Amino acid sequence: MSFDLERSSLFIPPSTQDHIQGVLNAIVVLVMYGDYQCQESADVYRLIKVIGRQLSVSLGENYLCFIFRHFPQIQIHSHAQRAAEAAEAAAVQGQFWQMHEMLFTHQQELGNGYLVEYANNLGLDISQFLQDISKKVYIDRINENIKSGLHSGVTATPALFINGIRYSVGVAQPRHRWNIEQLMAAIVTANH
Repeated sequence: MSFDLERSSLFIPPSTQDHIQGVLNAIVVLVMYGDYQCQESADVYRLIKVIGRQLSVSLGENYLCFIFRHFPQIQIHSHAQRAAEAAEAAAVQGQFWQMHEMLFTHQQELGNGYLVEYANNLGLDISQFLQDISKKVYIDRINENIKSGLHSGVTATPALFINGIRYSVGVAQPRHRWNIEQLMAAIVTANH
């Protein structure tokens, strides 16, 4: 199997199988491949939340659809895979976004004990949660996300696709940092 690292479009289109905030037929669909232990993934997710709130006020709730896909970089982040599994285990109990939020908020504390604590704080069925994680029930789903990312040219997180096209930070940016103005401009111009 080979992956085109120069690829700049989304290989697997957004679907109801994804974790979605908003509606799939929104004017702009933003797909993020992220890693719960990656500081920049957390920073970009916070920017997207702010942008989402602003756009929903100014352009309507159906303007932006946000989709999160897992891309744990296990070679550099030892807890990323397990954190993704915890998010999936929470998803089955209807709490994906709540767990997603908690994992990014506490990304320095992603050991197993913390994951159980977060599940408990969300009121999840702990025995079900632990059973799902210990049996690695969601590994295939996470691996599908990773594979779709690789097919789309993703090599690191965060990776964003706006209406199916890869969005990259300009090289002129110091350390290629993401900023809210650039991201907002890219999202707003995506429908033109």
